[in-house]
Amino acid sequence: MPILRCSEDVSTTNSGPRALRFFEEVRVGRFVVVVSDVTLDELELAPERVRAVLAELPAAQVEIVSTSPESIALRNAYLEAGVVGPASANDASHIAVATISNVDLVVSWNFKHIVHFEKIGGYEGVNSLHGYRSPRIYSPLEIVTL
Repeated sequence: MPILRCSEDVSTTNSGPRALRFFEEVRVGRFVVVVSDVTLDELELAPERVRAVLAELPAAQVEIVSTSPESIALRNAYLEAGVVGPASANDASHIAVATISNVDLVVSWNFKHIVHFEKIGGYEGVNSLHGYRSPRIYSPLEIVTL
């Protein structure tokens, strides 16, 4: 099975034992975590125990990506299409950076603005209109081996 590249947000690192199973699978090489500068900025405000989850992962299992003019334009397209409102611009940024970075999966506990059937359809529609392949969006429980 190929190693999947997964983008995650702070909700994934801050959600207890079930979410930590995802990071156990990262440690053993099932996934590479693709971390954006958006997530790193959010982590600066998070408690130390949350920051430690990412800091303790093997370096070979973590890939850092950055916001780009292309991802900002895609985020703005999500906002203009009404996929999420301006107050959720960071959530749109997570999806935009993941899309531009060509990740396989986005992993999140954010069921309001990311892991929601209407939002997923909105992100996918905008991505399609702009010629991008959409990452699959799941909660950690949907991708871990139980």
